Amino acid sequence: MTSAEIIAVGSELLKPEKIDTNSLWFTEKLNEIGIQVKVKIIVGDEIETIKQVVQQSLTRSELIILTGGLGPTQDDVTREAVARAINRELIYSPEIAESIRQKFAMMNRPMLETNKRQAYIIDGARVLHNENGTAVGMQLELEEGQMIVMLPGPPRENQPMFEKQVLPILRAKTGSVVFKRRVLKVSGMGESAVDEAIAPIYSRYELIETTILFNRSEIEIHLMARADSEEKAINLLDDLTSEIVSKLGIAVFATNGETMEQVVGELLKSRGETVAVAESCTGGLIGMRLTEIPGSSAYFLQGVIAYSNEAKVRLLDVDENLIKTHGAVSAEVAEAMARGMRMKSGSDYAISVTGIAGPGGGTPEKPVGLVFIGYADREQTKSLKVNLPGDRYLIRWRASQMAMDYLRRKILQKEDTKI
Repeated sequence: MTSAEIIAVGSELLKPEKIDTNSLWFTEKLNEIGIQVKVKIIVGDEIETIKQVVQQSLTRSELIILTGGLGPTQDDVTREAVARAINRELIYSPEIAESIRQKFAMMNRPMLETNKRQAYIIDGARVLHNENGTAVGMQLELEEGQMIVMLPGPPRENQPMFEKQVLPILRAKTGSVVFKRRVLKVSGMGESAVDEAIAPIYSRYELIETTILFNRSEIEIHLMARADSEEKAINLLDDLTSEIVSKLGIAVFATNGETMEQVVGELLKSRGETVAVAESCTGGLIGMRLTEIPGSSAYFLQGVIAYSNEAKVRLLDVDENLIKTHGAVSAEVAEAMARGMRMKSGSDYAISVTGIAGPGGGTPEKPVGLVFIGYADREQTKSLKVNLPGDRYLIRWRASQMAMDYLRRKILQKEDTKI
């Protein structure tokens, strides 16, 4: 069994407010055992549509995983649709009904008549028990050697069910081949430049599939190693990762998929040092990202959102003559913001951001996307000028990423000078 298809059922997933995250998790788990996901589909709560999608999936994939639509309400129609797709009957299970009733009793609630819908099982299906909800799953083995797996929608229910009850069976079918993944992240380089630099390296590793992707603020290098044991797969990834890091140097900021805020936080924590941030155009985004990491109180002291010129003067001791002479969006003001933030907080480092996020406010001399990042430590104050593409959201996000990366690089450069 080498190919799979994931069908996410739920009309809410077709609306802009809801995102299908299940398929990402299932894809990762399947890839690890050598099963490639060829197609992902989102379908609404309509019996005939789901039936047609399942029938189409069976023409091209060996494994079909459906999530959602196994609840007790009238729009939970996955079990009926799949039964029709494969011409099998739905059979009522008194044992499952009693199990559901007992779960309600444990919560001191009566089981409603509608919950009996969840006790109907497709003829011949293996029942997948749900420890965290009332909707059981099903596994169906078809004569053609194909398999259909039906799971409830909530991740807290479907993930334990899949790992404990389905994954061992799939692993036995795929044999001894092991797949391991790793994600490297690169800042300050374009996609083409990264590929040109490392293509001669990764092309020598026949057992590793390499994919280079552009994210909203960085380049990701996805590596997938294939071997006959987990140890061999990990060793292959270690070797290729080492060569890529040696080639790209400080541009590689993560070797196991870490975020920039995780990397910066770990760097500060390992050195026993602290940081404070002064933000204008990013509006607190840097502080938010840094403090999302558990334990960040060990290294993050404080942050100031100095959006107006008056706030920059009052909160960060920026000389108002600097603003009058150079403008709020300038290297001079960015440096003054960082210097003032470090002095007021007593931190080892401070970073600042001032810029024009748009969509208005730009001029020919200072266009939308112009950002200055300030940096201060106990010995020096510096700044970096960047022109960032994108809309307001992307400019602010990329500015926060660039600021943390500037801090990371400065700290690492200080380490190099000590050697």
